[in-house]
Amino acid sequence: MKSIPRLFSRLGLYLVLASVAASVAHAQLGARSTEEWLKTLDSQNRVARLKVDEAVAALKLKPTDVVADIGAGSGVFTVPLAKAVTAGRVYAVDIDQGLVDHIAKKAQEAKAGNVRAVLGAFTDPKLPARDVDVAFIYDVLHHIEDRAEYLKNLAPYLKPGGRVAVIDFFPELGPHKNDPKLQITREQTKAWMAAAGLKVVAEHKLYEDKWYVVYGR
Repeated sequence: MKSIPRLFSRLGLYLVLASVAASVAHAQLGARSTEEWLKTLDSQNRVARLKVDEAVAALKLKPTDVVADIGAGSGVFTVPLAKAVTAGRVYAVDIDQGLVDHIAKKAQEAKAGNVRAVLGAFTDPKLPARDVDVAFIYDVLHHIEDRAEYLKNLAPYLKPGGRVAVIDFFPELGPHKNDPKLQITREQTKAWMAAAGLKVVAEHKLYEDKWYVVYGR
């Protein structure tokens, strides 16, 4: 019979291996360091093409709305969203602690006191409450490895009547045209949303290289 210490030692090894396996089961596709993300996301050339004001205006937000900026990155959309919901709040969600800290500082400097920076997970935004009117996902969904699971976990955070707005690249026009893992289509997203209990409720033709679709119950 094996000794109890050896059994516990082996059990501990199994638990460690299981923990490691779980941590790599999901990942951010096309991951970069915080510094690299900030350099890319805040580049003048990119920001000029975002059409931030138009994209936010298309959401037709109410001042009291709660918005989840999913994959908020450097916070390019976070502060404009916060200004649109002056009596509401914005959850700025990212899985990179460095970016979460950057957004918190940026919101403070902009005196956007209705922004709450949130550290999310690979398969769940980990929002502090299930009170979201609009979840905004700009140029982010293709970076999520298990999109169906993430959207299924996101949906319960929505209020009745809540919406999810997705803006992403047409595969043939985006920067990842040679990497199928970083490509998604409107048709695929529609199916993932349907599995999460959501359907298309609006579509905006704002960009030449990206589609902008809003989903709701």
